[in-house]
Amino acid sequence: MGKRKTIDQASTLVITASALVCSVAVLLLGGFILFQGLPMFSKVPLVQFLFSTNWSPTADTPSFGILTFLFNTSIVTLLALIFSLPIAMSTSIYLALFAKGKSARLMRSAIELLASIPSIIYGLVGMVVIVPLIRLFFGGNGYSLLACAIVLSVMILPTIISVSEVSIRNVPEDLKWASIAMGATSWQTIKGVVLPASRSGIVTALVMGVGRAVGETTAVLLVGGNSPLFPKNLADMGRTLTMNIVTDMSYAAGTHLQSLFATAILLFVCVLGLNVLVMKLGKDKNDAR
Repeated sequence: MGKRKTIDQASTLVITASALVCSVAVLLLGGFILFQGLPMFSKVPLVQFLFSTNWSPTADTPSFGILTFLFNTSIVTLLALIFSLPIAMSTSIYLALFAKGKSARLMRSAIELLASIPSIIYGLVGMVVIVPLIRLFFGGNGYSLLACAIVLSVMILPTIISVSEVSIRNVPEDLKWASIAMGATSWQTIKGVVLPASRSGIVTALVMGVGRAVGETTAVLLVGGNSPLFPKNLADMGRTLTMNIVTDMSYAAGTHLQSLFATAILLFVCVLGLNVLVMKLGKDKNDAR
């Protein structure tokens, strides 16, 4: 008993220390970004930074407006969700309710593999396959916001599918059988009972997908064209927030460098907000049960 108690205490200590290390790492990361980025706002007004489309950090009269990049990030993320949602929901419903045996294991393995592929591979495939198709059907050189959205839609599929499947599978069997006993078809049961009962989990999956899309850099950098100009349509080249940081970080200095860290603050706040939303949804789901 004494040995078992010692092992339990040691395990608790290791787990607690690991949690503290993670918490301290997040605090240090956030503090470093704030320390580097906040001084910019003493030189550049927040309104100009967020709502100006003029990004000219090396001009004689420099300007640091990120509205173009913020708009591009929002559009690309929204389109990625629109493209991926029908496929993700259909797949998660099939895996949770219909897939059995070897076929289910094979599909889940394929989804896990899709999640583990490096982002640069997605970008290279997008350059070779998606960019030429966009050039063929929509004109331009093919490097565009649309190409970014298509690549991101594939990249966020595993996240949305996995979380949604778990949520759908956890719907109580009694609810499903009660619906069927009242004469509802399988589709009516899914539409009227299963999906509403798993709504919070599905929304959580979508929020996590948004976080994945907002933070992606390499893949969109390869297919987006990296243009700092405000796009006129989806077939135009564009630059997202993360692309802008990667592009300028190698030569930025002074206020220019601070503006990139200020952009990182915006991204950090967005991701933090998404995580808080996920935790809130999870709490609401547990309270409902």
